[in-house]
Amino acid sequence: MDARPKLTLVKDPEQGAEPQPAPLVRELYGRVLREERLDQDRSLEDVAGEVGMSKQYLSEIERGKKEPSSEILRSVCDALGLPLEHLLIRSGRRVGAVSRRPSWGVPTLRAA
Repeated sequence: MDARPKLTLVKDPEQGAEPQPAPLVRELYGRVLREERLDQDRSLEDVAGEVGMSKQYLSEIERGKKEPSSEILRSVCDALGLPLEHLLIRSGRRVGAVSRRPSWGVPTLRAA
């Protein structure tokens, strides 16, 4: 009897799907800003009014559709009481998490 374990090729369920590109920095900033605003239970209208911009523009920033200037980012962060450094750090962590994802589509061998 053969004592070696049998190897089975296991394919990732997402194999064949196109690999997702890394998110843009503006998308990461937007996600962090939206999470912070929602954590504070504040509306788009409330924060946008404090900054002096339209709620539509703030929504586009949060969805990563607009590339805000550093002045706008600082103003939104100030309105949220979020230090700009925290926005950068939290966004940077997300980039790190994306780059540590396993390479999809590469089959692995597992002992059966």
